[in-house]
Amino acid sequence: MGTPDAEVERYLAELQHPLKDGVLQLREAILASGTAITEHVKWNAPSFCYDGEDRVTFRLQPRGRLQLIFHRGAKVRADTAGFAFDDPTGLMTWASPDRAVVDFPDLDAVEARRAQVVELVERWVLTR
Repeated sequence: MGTPDAEVERYLAELQHPLKDGVLQLREAILASGTAITEHVKWNAPSFCYDGEDRVTFRLQPRGRLQLIFHRGAKVRADTAGFAFDDPTGLMTWASPDRAVVDFPDLDAVEARRAQVVELVERWVLTR
């Protein structure tokens, strides 16, 4: 189970975003997963860490969109050769060989994809 963070709580209390309910739903589901995930605010959005390393970060700009960025740390890694991650959901759009985006155009998409996204997050954070 993940660990909520007071800084993220304050950030979310003040967040003005049309898909704020989606952010709250995804955050709750990810933190309730069976993985020891922590969180903090990074890039002006909640970010989930595993073993002290940022792995999944919300993208809340522009305001009309909600995305989760799946990455392998704060910096782009040089060791992408041979990296592979199986996405049976088809939700991930690959921005680079080891960085993917899951897009949520509306709250219906958040609700429909929530369980699949949590499964992706649980597997992603354990991938090196």
